[in-house]
Amino acid sequence: MEQQTSENYRAQNKKAWEYSAYDFWMTHSGPPAERAKEAVANPLRMLKQFAAYFDRYEGVRVANLCGSCGKKAVPLALLGAEVTVFDISEDNRRYAMEFAGAAGADIRYEVCDVLEIDPGRYGGYFDIVFMEGGILHYFHDIDQFMKVCHTLLKPAGKMICSDFHPFTKIADLLELEQPSRGYFDTAVFEGEMAHARFYEEPVRSRMPKCLYRKYTVSEIINSVIGCGFALERFDEHPAWTNDRVPGEFTLVARK
Repeated sequence: MEQQTSENYRAQNKKAWEYSAYDFWMTHSGPPAERAKEAVANPLRMLKQFAAYFDRYEGVRVANLCGSCGKKAVPLALLGAEVTVFDISEDNRRYAMEFAGAAGADIRYEVCDVLEIDPGRYGGYFDIVFMEGGILHYFHDIDQFMKVCHTLLKPAGKMICSDFHPFTKIADLLELEQPSRGYFDTAVFEGEMAHARFYEEPVRSRMPKCLYRKYTVSEIINSVIGCGFALERFDEHPAWTNDRVPGEFTLVARK
């Protein structure tokens, strides 16, 4: 069902992300204590391909935007980074803080709308702004989002932005069971949560929906440049379902 952008779309997304999210992480990521053992044993392995984009960790201030259950924040902290997660879901925070506590990792977790992060407190504070796992589609004005990223960084600070490849707009390349759309479609649309597909239909049908806006490659790159960043890299990664097609990308830019 098509929907127009409204002032409360972020409130709708928050409602969706606080619907049984803690239980979902418990089921699909395991109890925090068990996940912590994996993180402590090999934090670099938990960072996966993103480790290649960090020059160092010790003492580096990282803003992990939409950091969800702490799956990357905790290993970063274990490696010595000072990590602050900004995420809209209290359920996500609950799991992340239990995970961090069990791992002996010190992270800060701010439950807030990313677009409302206090610039008086956090402006120019971070060495790195880091995001992954597909978050851009939750923000309906990409320029507004990129301006927040720019504001958070120190001079010469680095943004590491990894997301679903825009080609996933036109085909369900990652098998997320979301409808395909025209590549240049700019409409806001209502869709299921990313993890709704893991639930049986009676539960799935009751889960709150999110309002999405998906972008093209040029919209993303031009927003980064237009908001004052110097683009350094744009890497494309194969889909985890089919290594012949793009599924994700990682963009690196400097303030």
